Parts: sequence; structure tokens; C-alpha cells
Amino acid sequence: MKNKELTFVYHLGELRKRLIFTLLAFIIFLFGSFIYVQEIYEWLIRDLNRDLALLGPSEILWVYFMISGVIAIALTIPIAAYQAWLFVKPALTEKERKTTLAYIPGLFTLFITGLSFGYFVVYPIVLNFLLSLAKGQFETMFTAEKYSKFMINLTLPFGILFEIPLIVMFLTSIGIINPLLLSKARKMSYFLLTLIAIFITPPDIISDILVIVPLFVLYEFSITLSKIVYRKKIKNQSDDNIFPLKKTS
Repeated sequence: MKNKELTFVYHLGELRKRLIFTLLAFIIFLFGSFIYVQEIYEWLIRDLNRDLALLGPSEILWVYFMISGVIAIALTIPIAAYQAWLFVKPALTEKERKTTLAYIPGLFTLFITGLSFGYFVVYPIVLNFLLSLAKGQFETMFTAEKYSKFMINLTLPFGILFEIPLIVMFLTSIGIINPLLLSKARKMSYFLLTLIAIFITPPDIISDILVIVPLFVLYEFSITLSKIVYRKKIKNQSDDNIFPLKKTS
């Protein structure tokens, strides 16, 4: 019993250390990106063709921290993934260590890809559609805070949701899920993805469709990847049974 308590305390201390490293990395990236946030902000609003209003002297500071926070999250993802890998590393075999470590660059790449898709594809379509509804009817004026929140709320979820295929591959490789389970859960998954799309988009059907369709495609793509990983895993297990490793004396 005492050994179990010591083991639990050790793992708790190890987890705490990994979380501290991740938090420190996020803080460093946050303040590092804040140095260049003004240039980044000007680039983000380059095509807006209108001035943004400030309702208070501290509002622009809040906007800068929101933008810096998104950049810091993106840069912290590989650090956080590596720290998580170090935490579970002792429980993995040598083959599992190499396999799981290979997923880390993909997490960062998919997050950036998702952000890019949200910003360059979905965001301008939704913004232009909403502006077209107000054209000739209302005088539109944006505040820096509301505009930045709108942009981030529409792009950041895609960075997270684009991680789905890689997460599915990882969970399949360690045996937690399989393609059959994903196929059976398709209806429920579609329902949940639809709720997510409605929650993160403005309240209009066009915006919802523009987000729902890519999410469904991502899910189906994840099932395909899961099948590939699952078949490879079954094949490797069959090979190991046919040609078991001999112990070296």
C-alpha cells in the first residue's frame, strides 16, 4: 500500500513538472508574440477597408492579448505534446515511443492548417455574407474588440477540430478506438459536430453549412485513416504471432 502511495505521489509530481514546463512555454510565447502583435494586428485587418472603433483606452490592449494568446497556443502545442509524451513514455514500449513521438509535428501542422482554413476560407465568406445583409440598410461600425472576437471565434475552433484525424489515428494505434466503433458512432458524431458548428458560427444557415460540411468531411477522413492504421496494426500483430521474437541469452 505504501509503495502504491509513493508511486502515485511520484506520478503526481511528474505530471506537475510537465504542466509547469508547458505553462512556462505558453507564457514565454505569449509575451514573445506580444512584441510583434501590432504588426500582426495590422496584417489581420489589412483587407477590412474600414476603421475599427475603440470603446475604451484599454480595449486595444485586450485585443492584442487575444491575438497573442492564439499565437502562443499554436506555438505551445508541440511543447505540450512533447511533455505529455515524456509523462507517458515509461509506460510505452520502444516501438510505441517512436510511433507516438512521430505524431507531435503533425499536431502543430494540422492546427496551423485549421487556422488557415478558418481565416482564409470560412471567415471572409461569413463576413462578406453578413455585411451583404446590412448593405443599404444599416451603417455598419465595428469595434476592435468585437471584430477580433468574431475573427478568433470563427478561426480558432478549426485549428482544434483539424486535430481530429491525427487524434483518431493515435487512439486507433493504441487500441482505444477502431474504425467499426467510429462507423457505429457516425450519427451521434454528426449530431455533435452540427451542434459545435452552430455554436461557433453566427446565427445564419449559410455560415452553419460552411462549417458543418468540412467537419463531416474531416470525420469521414478520420474513419479512413483509422482503417489504415487498424489494418496495419492487425498485420503487425499477425506477423509477431507468426514470427515471435526470440529471447537473447
